[in-house]
Amino acid sequence: MPAVNRDMNKDGDFLVDYEEKVFEDVKANPGEKALVTFHGVAFEGSIGLVNTLVATRLLRKGYETSILLYGPGVTLGFQRGFPTLGDEAFPGHLLVNKRLAQFMAEGGKIYACRFSTQALYGQTEKAFIPGIIPINPLDVLDIVLLHGRANAVQIHSWNL
Repeated sequence: MPAVNRDMNKDGDFLVDYEEKVFEDVKANPGEKALVTFHGVAFEGSIGLVNTLVATRLLRKGYETSILLYGPGVTLGFQRGFPTLGDEAFPGHLLVNKRLAQFMAEGGKIYACRFSTQALYGQTEKAFIPGIIPINPLDVLDIVLLHGRANAVQIHSWNL
């Protein structure tokens, strides 16, 4: 066996060069838009968390940013908690809810499909985190088309 002669990793060590940036730091031009869509069940993988962070980063770069929750993606926008709504059953339990609330607090808009909410999940609009805007199922395609027409950045997430 070859000998590995180096100290053990410890807290505070750097394992990679995180300061080297390869690409310019892009900022939005005035009026540029972004849309991040979610068609995936809450907590089924990391995409809910990752793309809420991406949407927030787009917002902070100056893009007029919207999130669309449709299909099973509406479950990301439901209020949660245990034993009561808003109570965190364990650390991180409400992380996605907190990220969505932060996104809206910073000026982002979140839209959620009414059809998915009722027909698929038996919920009402009252189940949403305050500030989420319920939309007609016919608006799901139109918000994507309008963002396409505006040459917006679009990030679409699908998982089942």
